[in-house]
Amino acid sequence: MTEFFPDVEPIRFAGPDATDEMVFRRYERDRMVDDKPMCEHLRFASAYWHTMRNPLSDPFGVGTAQMPWDDGSDSIDNACRRARAFFEFLEKCGIDHYCFHDRDVAPEGDGVVASERNLDAVVEVLAEEQARTGANLLWGTACLFTHPRYVHGASTSCLVDVFAHAGAQVRKAMDVTHALGGAGYVFWGGREGYSSLLNTDMKRELDHLARFLHMAVEYKHQIGFKGAFYIEPKPKEPTTHQYDSDAAACLNFLREHDLLEHFSLNIETNHAELAGHAMRHELQVSRMAGALGSIDANIGTPNLGWDTDCFPGNLYLATEVMLEVLAMGGFTTGGLNFDAKRRRESFEPRDLFHAHILGMDTFAAGLEAAAAIIAEGSIDAFISERYASWDSELGRRIESGEATLSDLHAHASSIGEPAVVSGRQERLESIFNRFIRG
Repeated sequence: MTEFFPDVEPIRFAGPDATDEMVFRRYERDRMVDDKPMCEHLRFASAYWHTMRNPLSDPFGVGTAQMPWDDGSDSIDNACRRARAFFEFLEKCGIDHYCFHDRDVAPEGDGVVASERNLDAVVEVLAEEQARTGANLLWGTACLFTHPRYVHGASTSCLVDVFAHAGAQVRKAMDVTHALGGAGYVFWGGREGYSSLLNTDMKRELDHLARFLHMAVEYKHQIGFKGAFYIEPKPKEPTTHQYDSDAAACLNFLREHDLLEHFSLNIETNHAELAGHAMRHELQVSRMAGALGSIDANIGTPNLGWDTDCFPGNLYLATEVMLEVLAMGGFTTGGLNFDAKRRRESFEPRDLFHAHILGMDTFAAGLEAAAAIIAEGSIDAFISERYASWDSELGRRIESGEATLSDLHAHASSIGEPAVVSGRQERLESIFNRFIRG
């Protein structure tokens, strides 16, 4: 059998003092953290589109990625060979899950039927490789943004024929996700937005998007797909405004259109940054609504202001992310998908391993720190004490809806000027930092 990465041995845990670069220093998949092993807490996934399909091009230069297994053609043989290389990569990294777009794994054909036939051929290989390796599909999705037909959007297109094409493509992507045992399915509105309001009927586009998602829910029940449905927020690029601009906007849309019971959110770090929010803010907004489903683990480059999708190496940020994951009781169908690409200068196949080792060790350290912060308890205790006045009789009556403005007037008139307390932000940051270990 062909070996696609012959110079790379399976990545092993070697501990924090290891000098070998191709090992894990923090990620020890079977080590118990609280009640379950690291691998179950973290549920790492690799993104097929970045790992196997990203040429590492940019607006000023062609791709630099060396992919000796890929002959550059759109043939089915090449697509199948690429899929087998991907699963060898997953095996050697010890990554249990993966994610894909339909057009990542198989080339588009001449028409809907030919495209579906191409996808079916590659899905056979994906199923074989899943059975051979034990890897699982975290989620699938349809690429509704690269083809010229989607220049005005997909489900929000001004053209009903484009809407129909998008529906056909999502239907098939759901079929193959279901066939592969996918734990979820993502709707990312890559071009679902507008560049100018001069040519846009926003209400009609939003109504069409809602109808499209209701049709997907109906089809999900029709085929018996039990996986989760996710919406992935993103604020801008390539359009001026996108309808799924941040977590709050997505949740509001889902509530307005009676979809919230059917969807949770897939939150990406770089998208949160582009929306002007901290990643933890987006995660907490989702979690408070009972709608935090999965995470695209990457980081941006703040001084650039566009979607750079760097591999995550920020220990502080990873700790904040894992605090939110632990607060919701851990992942169920979701996980940490590395929607991240190597830098253009990191073009050798070996760099794929360095990049994923970076991300996996970073989140393993974040998990350890988050679990320790929760166990130590002083930050949570401070927050409880900060809001202790709301546990009074007046606070209870306000929160239960019993108190009136007249009640508040009477109380305020009787107590004089309220005493205020310090927020102790710097003290809490110092406590947090005690748990960060490089």
